[in-house]
Amino acid sequence: MLQVKAGDLNKMGLLFERYHRKLFSFLYYMTGKDDASEDLVQNVFFRMLKYRHTFTGEGEFKTWMYHLARNVLADHSQKNKRSVLHEDVQNYSDRISSGAGADDSIYKEQELTTLYDSLGKLSEEYREILVLSRFQELKYEEIARILNTTEGAVKVKVHRAMNQLKNIYLKLEQ
Repeated sequence: MLQVKAGDLNKMGLLFERYHRKLFSFLYYMTGKDDASEDLVQNVFFRMLKYRHTFTGEGEFKTWMYHLARNVLADHSQKNKRSVLHEDVQNYSDRISSGAGADDSIYKEQELTTLYDSLGKLSEEYREILVLSRFQELKYEEIARILNTTEGAVKVKVHRAMNQLKNIYLKLEQ
């Protein structure tokens, strides 16, 4: 990113190749919509170019990128008002092992549906922290920098979010 900031805009393609899937995944978990997530990824990379002068290089690039993604998501949410997360389980069919029997596959698909429905019922704050920690696999320290909070506060929120997710999941499973 420092090279992009210095004027080598060709390096933006490399950053896109490295991070667009992670960004799409994060935004998809937050919105539940393919088209919107693709548009939001483009907006994040546009803002990276537009605000490249704000990248100092002191922190990790990922932290700065997720700050931009959160801002893009906030703008999108304000324009469209928060909609309920709708999951297309077919998008996650690649996670279901192809060697499993039909009954196992159906059961796993039902579990995924229940999990993503449960995730959609969480508050945006809890959903975001779980997506960053569990799906994006960021360390608590990185999440703390992204959210401008302490690592301890992140641990507490993740714990609370997991408990709430578990309770919602168990209710939906019945």
